[in-house]
Amino acid sequence: MAQIEAVMHACHELRGPLTAARLGIQLGMRRGGLSTAKLRAIDLELGRATLALGDLAACLDGSEPEPDYEHVGVGELLVDSLEAWRAAALERKVSLGLSWDGGEATVWGERLRLAQATGNLVANAIEHGGGRVRVGGRVEAGSIRIEVRDEGPGLPAPVADLARPAGRRGLRGRGLAIAAAVAREHGGRLAAAPSESGARLVLELPASARDQPSAQTD
Repeated sequence: MAQIEAVMHACHELRGPLTAARLGIQLGMRRGGLSTAKLRAIDLELGRATLALGDLAACLDGSEPEPDYEHVGVGELLVDSLEAWRAAALERKVSLGLSWDGGEATVWGERLRLAQATGNLVANAIEHGGGRVRVGGRVEAGSIRIEVRDEGPGLPAPVADLARPAGRRGLRGRGLAIAAAVAREHGGRLAAAPSESGARLVLELPASARDQPSAQTD
């Protein structure tokens, strides 16, 4: 069962990033070239695909993937994730927007793993939500809070149910399960927040110690 789940995980994490990269390249060709931002976003998605293959190989041979931790700039990661899925959004006539409140903040973690979480949240909002997709981020009380909103029909079930293997229903559940797992691995969580319409998902991650205020001493 674990190997079957690993194969399904790899299929999901290959199909999404490769589709985003292909559509991004096609859009660049129509517009006469690829910007530096678009090339960086495509590189991020191809990195996600490579990571998925590594995870699958590790599962099949019983090894553990070697983590690659660093200080990851969350604002830049969100910019890259939105740019990676911009062509897919245009194809579906979805409007993308990004806002960041406050200064830059970082997470101590794996950049590509974190990209799995942000990429899946953005992709799910585009594919299953639609309308206007708004991504916002801010730092509060030592945590980084990322919100992804859409104007679709909302979640078909609570996040906790969708993130459980037995509760997954279609690609949206699998994408949310991946995002939730990445959040847990980095000491955070994924949850839904109240919304008048559509889905509103909140990804909370601990800010790196270097971004938190130093303790005051007398």
